[in-house]
Amino acid sequence: MTVLITGAAGFIGFHTSLRLLARGETVVGVDNLNAYYDPALKARRLALLAEHRNFVFHRGDIADRAAMAAVAAAHPDIDRYINLAAQAGVRHSLTAPFDYSHSNVEGHLVMLELARANPRCRHFVYASSSSVYGTNTKLPFSVEDRVDTPISLYAATKRAGELVSHSYSHLFRIPTTGLRFFTVYGPWGRPDMAAYLFASAIVAGRPIRVFNNGDMRRDFTFIDDIVSGVVGVLDNPPPDTGTTPPYRLYNIGNNRSEGLMDYIGLIEQALGRKAIMELEPMQPGDVKETYADISAIQRDVGFAPATPISEGIPRFIAWFKDFNGL
Repeated sequence: MTVLITGAAGFIGFHTSLRLLARGETVVGVDNLNAYYDPALKARRLALLAEHRNFVFHRGDIADRAAMAAVAAAHPDIDRYINLAAQAGVRHSLTAPFDYSHSNVEGHLVMLELARANPRCRHFVYASSSSVYGTNTKLPFSVEDRVDTPISLYAATKRAGELVSHSYSHLFRIPTTGLRFFTVYGPWGRPDMAAYLFASAIVAGRPIRVFNNGDMRRDFTFIDDIVSGVVGVLDNPPPDTGTTPPYRLYNIGNNRSEGLMDYIGLIEQALGRKAIMELEPMQPGDVKETYADISAIQRDVGFAPATPISEGIPRFIAWFKDFNGL
């Protein structure tokens, strides 16, 4: 049958599409190709996806009900959904709040309505974020932790998506799984994320901004491990027991909290250049440390991240050099 992937020209959507295409799935991709970051990068990802005859692309906004209904009508064999389209970025949410309610709340609701209207729907998988944990101090972050104190609008909209998904799963028995991603990096990554930002600045001889004076830790997760988790979850929809809704939430992380300065050091080493650092205070909406408890997804789908940053960063930098002709 067919998988509908929104945000197909995005970082995670691109890699997930490639993985599913490689195993013979038909993938219908949707993306609005907005200019939050350079659309040329998205176009180059799409060009690679278009080489696969079982990939079909529709340019559209997931919050556009008519456009999404037309996509559904054109592909009546869709039986699974992976909703990765979203307005990303904690700092951007401080200045463009309506972008977040539009994509992450309204768009998410439109996609759930598509699934609700589709009697063939076997599973609705969607992207949440580690940002929902806010300033939780208990580490590692567990899906059982309370997450009702978001410190950014981005996080609040992602938590809203989880709650709306739960209600749809309860009311309409849609098998629904949310994935809280932890700091994803790797080849074809977003240029607004740390690895790409740091590499670009170091190569150009520009200073890099290092927040909280470098005293930060992240559960950096390599893209190949993320995709293995997404596909593993897709293949294992939650059962409907009749007493609880067919709904799950998982953390997808590397299960290792790494120091930011160690991360920068690996980028310097792979590039063979030193960074010029501008140490700055913590930014509004940011958190000092993230660390994923992945026991639930390990138990249920056998998720096992295999790429430490000592391997992942050199692989990212090798792609970065090739992509930028360095």
